[in-house]
Amino acid sequence: MALSINADRRRLALIDGQSLPWLPSPEGGVERRMLERDGDEVALASSIVRYAPGSRFAPHTHDLGEEFLVLEGTFSDESGDFSAGTYVRNPPGSRHAPFSADGCVIFVKLRQMRDDETEVVRVAPQHRSWLPTGTPGISRADLYANARSEVFLLRLASGATLPPRASPGGEECFVMEGSIELLTQMPHYLNSWSWRRSADPLQPAIRSRADTLLWMKRGHL
Repeated sequence: MALSINADRRRLALIDGQSLPWLPSPEGGVERRMLERDGDEVALASSIVRYAPGSRFAPHTHDLGEEFLVLEGTFSDESGDFSAGTYVRNPPGSRHAPFSADGCVIFVKLRQMRDDETEVVRVAPQHRSWLPTGTPGISRADLYANARSEVFLLRLASGATLPPRASPGGEECFVMEGSIELLTQMPHYLNSWSWRRSADPLQPAIRSRADTLLWMKRGHL
């Protein structure tokens, strides 16, 4: 039976990624924490993936694309070495053989692109452009956008509050560093490597509990 983990994308998902077990992948030295999954090895999936030093994956093709963010260490493939903080999009039909010489951890999303999303994207930390958002203590760095969705980072100073916001296509949030509180009727606290997915057209306010870095994706659900 195919794996089904938070597979209904219309439903709220709120996961503490640090508390999930590391599960083996088909390749030795590569382990995963599964946040969402619909399928077996070929699956729509969002995961935290850890490469042990010297581990690698066999060459493979991403029929519906791959998008990832390097959280720790250096991730590598034929196109280069990607240090912590780098955002990468490999479009549908792309092929590579990833590895990590010294080990790394990535947040990765598989099979979540359309055929017309053909851009190859590489955004290293030194190439981010941080701009004020108009909300005190919060700045933004854009990573990617098309007609349907946008991907960006938010940097929140401790105590800053991101107001409630309209998001007709839903929103995902991954805490790269720091800690936040969702200002909902039942408050929730998300620490480093926590993930939230919501198709709600109105998203709740977020208050940072420490200096925080968030990866955000909007409009795609």
